[in-house]
Amino acid sequence: MAQLVAIDLPGGPAFVSALQRIWDAGDAALPLDQRLAAPAQEALVRALAPAGVIGPAGFVDLDGGRPVSSGDALVVATSGTTSGPKGVVLTHAAVAASAAATSARLGVDPDHHRWLACLPLSHVGGLSVVTRALLTGTPLEVHPGFSSVAVTAAAGPSVLVSLVPTALRRVVAGDFHTVVLGGSAPPGDLPANVVTTYGMTETGSGVVYDGVPLAGVELALGPNGEVRLRCPMLLRAYRDGTVPLDGEGWFATGDAGTIGADGRLAIHGRLSDLVITGGENVWPATVEAVLRQDPGVAEVAVAGRPDPEWGERVVAWVVPTDPSTPPTLDHLRALVKDHLAPWAAPRQLVVVAALPKTAIGKIRRTALPSPSDGPNCAG
Repeated sequence: MAQLVAIDLPGGPAFVSALQRIWDAGDAALPLDQRLAAPAQEALVRALAPAGVIGPAGFVDLDGGRPVSSGDALVVATSGTTSGPKGVVLTHAAVAASAAATSARLGVDPDHHRWLACLPLSHVGGLSVVTRALLTGTPLEVHPGFSSVAVTAAAGPSVLVSLVPTALRRVVAGDFHTVVLGGSAPPGDLPANVVTTYGMTETGSGVVYDGVPLAGVELALGPNGEVRLRCPMLLRAYRDGTVPLDGEGWFATGDAGTIGADGRLAIHGRLSDLVITGGENVWPATVEAVLRQDPGVAEVAVAGRPDPEWGERVVAWVVPTDPSTPPTLDHLRALVKDHLAPWAAPRQLVVVAALPKTAIGKIRRTALPSPSDGPNCAG
């Protein structure tokens, strides 16, 4: 009976070797995030129930664990931006389909290219670099984490790398053959060799590149503009046995989007993030994109909070470029009004030192600090 085996190792040859051994034995792998505090990691292990763990000291038997189905390759914990993490079960067929489709779209040639993996391997954005390199026979270099110095040293005209926007800002994109960019919303004015991706743990990596679905990926919009996907890369189920696919194999992503006349997908944000203020719809990501244009804004998050007059008010949490002179609420409101609409302008500003994020740089809106009752406050 196939088992689930956790990997508690930093990125590097030992991690890749452990993954290959697990697959060779017919088992599935669960990569653990080594940055988690011990109680959090123990809770994750209890919830996902691996039969054992491969760590620095070797294999540790955990006395049982729940088996996996034949053909299962990976169980990956979601990043938990809207709820607690869930274990996404990906089959070997799904992992292979992802590797083939992404490699074909990017034109990867194992004889001339190599992959650099520097994102957390406990998340699909980092792990998929390893799996596609293994399955396509493409040379691979794996780092224990992101270091701008190490990544810059490993760059070259034949190197492909997967990054998130925070990491992209710390390297020279032009030093690489291709940068695959995922995670949070991409910055503007990207170099030509940067490819933006849309996907999630449930899709086994990005399945839409620069707005265009990969080969084999079907895209549709459901009620309220919810993005729906059907493709061979999709998860089989969650670890608890829940299957989030409808009877025809479609997966409802929870994201809202539109498909342009050119067939390209544009994502507006999570449906749960939508702010309805005075009866008008405001997408936080759209407002954030405008506010990021201000040189006084280093980072920003936008969300709605209950308001007795408007139903919800738009609130902006800003990390200022210069903490001694943060931007004012009036200034940011004027900027948004000039680019969007009056109702999209934030009614409250919270100045913070940092924003709560997942390991791959997505804003955790549910973890944003509570604003005070005033229109302009420091957090």
